[in-house]
Amino acid sequence: MLDDINEKSGNELVKELGRRYSVYRKRMGYTQKEVAYRSGLSIFTISSFENGASTGITISSFIRLLRVIDSLGEIDKLLPELPMSPKALFKKQKNRNNGN
Repeated sequence: MLDDINEKSGNELVKELGRRYSVYRKRMGYTQKEVAYRSGLSIFTISSFENGASTGITISSFIRLLRVIDSLGEIDKLLPELPMSPKALFKKQKNRNNGN
């Protein structure tokens, strides 16, 4: 997926995520019905997502699905915390030095 990620449309990326989710779910031994129960989502929503439909899946729904397969911690990789900018670091150091 990452090789040509910039060339894929949003719908193509959602389709790939749905396919991957299906693989994770099956490897964990969960049926769509079990995931529906544990996530509070409908079987239709889960099935549609796994089959590549980009409609009906929201970020909130995706987070619920990640919780079911114990992968919520991976969401931090989407938008990791940014390090402090050099300018902000300089200002912070300058303020410390002026406060002494």
